[in-house]
Amino acid sequence: MSAKPASKRIRKPEVPSGGRADLARRRRLTDADIERTSPPELKNLPKDFWDSAELVPAVVKEPISLRVDTDVLTWFRAQGPRYQSRMNAVLRAYMKAKASSPKKRPALAGRAG
Repeated sequence: MSAKPASKRIRKPEVPSGGRADLARRRRLTDADIERTSPPELKNLPKDFWDSAELVPAVVKEPISLRVDTDVLTWFRAQGPRYQSRMNAVLRAYMKAKASSPKKRPALAGRAG
């Protein structure tokens, strides 16, 4: 008789993974719960603080494979969680700086002009 492999139970994680909010839990929060758990810097916001707020849709990100120097990756990782988002922010800042600067083509070595 051959033994059947034990079936594995798939447990639903208690904490949402992949950055997904537990909306049902959030809807159950009272104003008192939200105020109690809010960071101190949000306590004294003016009443009209959110009046001119605009909803900004999330930017779609494309997963890629990128090779970077080990020391660069080590440095970004040492900065803490979300290091990939910080790397993206650095690349975005560079892109914006280049887009706003006058377009110059670098002279190529050994090329007659």
